[in-house]
Amino acid sequence: MNRRSLLSVLKRFSSEKRGIAAVEFALILPFMALLYLGGFEVMQEIAIKRQVALTASTVATIVTQYSSISASATMPGILAAASSVLTPYSASNAAVTVSCITISSAGTATIAWSQSLNGTARVVGSTVTLPTALDVDNSSIILGETTYSYTPMLDFMHIGTKSLYSSVYMLPRQPGTVSPGTCLITLGS
Repeated sequence: MNRRSLLSVLKRFSSEKRGIAAVEFALILPFMALLYLGGFEVMQEIAIKRQVALTASTVATIVTQYSSISASATMPGILAAASSVLTPYSASNAAVTVSCITISSAGTATIAWSQSLNGTARVVGSTVTLPTALDVDNSSIILGETTYSYTPMLDFMHIGTKSLYSSVYMLPRQPGTVSPGTCLITLGS
């Protein structure tokens, strides 16, 4: 092949426009798939994290409205409400705990009672570190906690299972005074 024919072949090849879109698409497709599927996974995690925070807040809010709660009759229903709040996500992956924390006149915060759904309740009598603004002597606080084991649906980014956690402190809404070592909201049988 002589030089002239080689130049004419290269000239024809460089001026050819058919198939350019297919080549560009083939080059961009992996990046587009990563962006789309990765974005989907991130949005799923954000949505579930929001539901986890909402569940902790809802359970604590419901408990603060009572002055006395039955551990066998009322509390299971309150904890079961977490399933409805987490919908459409599986409640079997969630551990929901609600605890009453009492603060003594010496400023020591301890667990007065604790109940849990799909998890382990906090140990009664154990000490808890509270945020400074909530550490008020002779008071009680309700702590709502939710932990969710999140596994991505596609796991396109190979994240694996992540533990999402949210907690919220709330003051009991019923008026009254708290004697040291007792919770304003009593937990009966």
